[in-house]
Amino acid sequence: MTKNLYGLLAARFKDQLDQPCIETESGSVYTYGDVDRETARLARFLTDLGIEKGSRIAVQAEKSPATIWLYLAVLRAGFVYLPLNTAYQRAELEYFLRDAEPAVVVCAPPSEKLFAELAKAVRLKHIYTLDENGGGSLIDASHTADAESVVVDVAEDDLAAIVYTSGTTGRAKGAMLTHGNLSSNAQTLHTYWGFQPNDVLLHTLPLFHVHGLFVATNVCLLNAGRMILLPKFDAERVVAYLSRSTVFMGVPTYYTRLLARSDFDRDVCRNMRLFTSGSAPLLNDTFNSFQSRTGHTILERYGMTETGMNTSNPLDGARIAGSVGLPLPGVSVRVVDEHDSPLPPEAVGAIQVKGPNVFR
Repeated sequence: MTKNLYGLLAARFKDQLDQPCIETESGSVYTYGDVDRETARLARFLTDLGIEKGSRIAVQAEKSPATIWLYLAVLRAGFVYLPLNTAYQRAELEYFLRDAEPAVVVCAPPSEKLFAELAKAVRLKHIYTLDENGGGSLIDASHTADAESVVVDVAEDDLAAIVYTSGTTGRAKGAMLTHGNLSSNAQTLHTYWGFQPNDVLLHTLPLFHVHGLFVATNVCLLNAGRMILLPKFDAERVVAYLSRSTVFMGVPTYYTRLLARSDFDRDVCRNMRLFTSGSAPLLNDTFNSFQSRTGHTILERYGMTETGMNTSNPLDGARIAGSVGLPLPGVSVRVVDEHDSPLPPEAVGAIQVKGPNVFR
């Protein structure tokens, strides 16, 4: 049985292809049938380029449903997805291209000339564009590709994605994440956070980051649920959509911006089931103010590029301000000294993580 992450996701939605998957701000609605068809078309197109299984596909494109189709198509075809922050400039992009050696780059149309210049130095053969409206040379070129496509057989330890770290202690490094890493984390979070068939995710996170791509998107697709996909976080738009949503995943600044609005109150959050926070520490004041204003307690969790999510406050039970909770099922976490000896509670040391989520 294949360990392809796309295969795992598709097995969950194969019996509800007529159900909504993504709704956009413009009102467009895409079904799971659209997901299956568009990912098949893109997967076939990429395969027909003649590139080898395991080749890297680098993507620096704006957030859109088509960006999600591309991500899933790369998995489906047995290639490796390499998301690049849309803010990266020439020097950073050249480093990533030299380091990862992608076979294909998909970029926003204004960046096509830059990538063409960089391609001369890094032996990059294929460059396509994808804009925020789901158009571009990639879509034009793949339009006639066969929409019938198999899911390529992969092993659990085969690469699914390379995501570069933030580079806080040196040059950014590519974390090599496998199909097994991403599948295990998605399944664990889906269960631990109690996802239900009627859940609706309000998605405002970027798609080039672990939080928005692997936590939010993968878990929603594994749930075969609906996501409302906004191009970016906008507090006014979030307030407008929260009443139609049940789950929201954010970073601390999202919550402070929501709290700054007088129209953000309990009524706006009346249908919400879960608010989560990560990617940075959530201040106690934000945690307490949010609880007082909305009646909801933010669930804070802790993860990293190399591991996905490691710990989480509980879905049921006390969520403690200033705490990122306990290790997720199947994940072991300990704090050690400089000799790798475990430390007692309240001591400060290095965090070590073990589990199926840890990068290759």
